Amino acid sequence: MTATRGAPSQTAPPSEVGSSPHPRTLGLVAGLGVAASTHYYREIVRACTARNVVPDIVLIHADVTHTLRLAAAGQSSELADYLAAIFHRLALAGAQIAAIPAITPHLCAAELAQRSPLPFINILDTLAHEARLRNIHRAAIFGTRAVMQSNLFGALPEVELIQSTPDETTLIHTTYLNLVNTASATPQQHAALTSLAQTLIARERLDAILLAGTELSLLFTPASTPFPHLDAARLHIDAILNAMLEPATRTK
Repeated sequence: MTATRGAPSQTAPPSEVGSSPHPRTLGLVAGLGVAASTHYYREIVRACTARNVVPDIVLIHADVTHTLRLAAAGQSSELADYLAAIFHRLALAGAQIAAIPAITPHLCAAELAQRSPLPFINILDTLAHEARLRNIHRAAIFGTRAVMQSNLFGALPEVELIQSTPDETTLIHTTYLNLVNTASATPQQHAALTSLAQTLIARERLDAILLAGTELSLLFTPASTPFPHLDAARLHIDAILNAMLEPATRTK
């Protein structure tokens, strides 16, 4: 099964996928921000190494300031054009599938899938799929203000997404931008967002918090997330690995 444009490959979890001597070449749009790109790269290499597979990865650094400016202005067509141009460069470098390790740029996911020369592993589709599997019906989002106020761009129609208060939204957004800009996290940030997550779950009777910002991997790991959650970055990495490690005939 090959990945389709705009949707992740629906295969077994990576731990169940057999080793492939010829993984597909991944084109990764890096730099949106740096810590998330590093996290994806590290986790993908680690998983491939565990399978005795040498990953084949092409990275191009995108302009995070330009990307966030277009996203904040709701200029989805212009954003799709910008990212599609990067996808074309990745394809010329030999990439066979593409992914963006950030959620905010997925504002233009539908338009980007139409423009992309490569199958596009969409982080929003992976999140929606897991929400259905886990029967998540009521949740709140942690991410940038644009992501939180957009309700994940309509990607989760079966989930009631509860908005935090303006002050809570500002705390989440500001913390997230600090993570992007510094590529590091503090115990105080972890404590503040953990407390807020637990407050929201109790107050709003939530099934989970959607960690809808890849930079949140700096704060929250499976061992350090003491509340029900869906980790979009972890799910996305798993989907990328599935697409890379499926048996495939190279087309380069």
